[in-house]
Amino acid sequence: MIKVAVVGAGYGGLRAIEHLVGNEQVSLYLFDENSYHYLQTEAYGYIAGRFDLHDVALDLNNWCHGFKYPITFIKEKVEYINSSKRSIQTASSTYDYDYLIIATGARTNFFSFIDGMDKYGYGVKKLFRSHSFRTSFEHLLYEKLENPSIQGQTINLAIGGAGLSGVEIAAEMSDVIKRHTKSIGESAKEIKVYLIDASETILPGMSPYIIENTKNRLNDLGINIMTKSFIERVDLDTVYFKDGRKLDYTFMIFTGGILANTIECDINPSLNRTNQYICDTTLRIEKNIFVIGDCCEIKDKKQNILPPTAQIAEKSAEYAASSIEKLIQNKEIQPFSANVDGIFVALGGKYAVGELFSYIKVKGYLAYYLKKLITKSYYIGLKFRLNTGFKKRTMSEGEE
Repeated sequence: MIKVAVVGAGYGGLRAIEHLVGNEQVSLYLFDENSYHYLQTEAYGYIAGRFDLHDVALDLNNWCHGFKYPITFIKEKVEYINSSKRSIQTASSTYDYDYLIIATGARTNFFSFIDGMDKYGYGVKKLFRSHSFRTSFEHLLYEKLENPSIQGQTINLAIGGAGLSGVEIAAEMSDVIKRHTKSIGESAKEIKVYLIDASETILPGMSPYIIENTKNRLNDLGINIMTKSFIERVDLDTVYFKDGRKLDYTFMIFTGGILANTIECDINPSLNRTNQYICDTTLRIEKNIFVIGDCCEIKDKKQNILPPTAQIAEKSAEYAASSIEKLIQNKEIQPFSANVDGIFVALGGKYAVGELFSYIKVKGYLAYYLKKLITKSYYIGLKFRLNTGFKKRTMSEGEE
């Protein structure tokens, strides 16, 4: 049997497993330090309280048991890769592989030049950080409802970074706050949302259609947009800008950038400024090691760097899985080639803005419906495997 190890159970890692699991020549191993798969694309809804924990986290053991062919799930962090021996090392053991797919994703980059951001800012790349913000925010809403003495006090939610994650979080938070007016009364209006970015515009790099319609929606939601605003430092309750301005805040969410998660290795691979692996045109850093998703610098045919999205993670995963099958058969593999098929921006409630294939443009409920359709199809597939695996494990445990 050919041993294929996949390190990382994000969007790319799971898609790679799905494409390889039917190959009877392959024995699959999935490594992750967490016991669950986190749907990061739904983080905006979770931290705002629209989604529950079961909507964004799925048990990996049950998922792995949901396939016809066995998958070995190892809940450990991979600490070292020895490419010469084709082995990976965890804290407790060493495992051999024939092919390796690194899909370790990325974490929030709390830039070192913004003093205090790593201490006071909430990230959303990790489930525990999203959960921490959600519980803190819900406690604040409870206090607004329970304690009349704090009514009249303004609460500022500062969101650093006006890329896709920052915009979606700002919009969802604002929509949820509006809905809370029914439960906590007029004091909900005392909660203000500030969206901050150093760029000249929100959603830098996206099309004028997306940017313009998103900005209109954010304005309708009452969000304070602060572009061309360079954050110099953050302390317990104040954001300090380079131009001397200040903003008092209650909570700070930071989505201003990513830092790839890499693994110590004997080959010392090249990394870019965001710590992403720099691969060859076949997404490899070594003959038998593929790198996919957010931890890899991925380019299109024109050598433009593609955004670190779930869509690109899945496309690179499908390519890596297909390439491994070809290599097993001693077939030649072609360079990776992909583009972003479309982009949808969730903008609070049942409203979104989107583009498909650069020429289909939609907004409002239709865009929201299409976005949910894409997310739902992914979620249903995961849930099917999850439920199947849970039943199989329950039956096997009952037989013991």
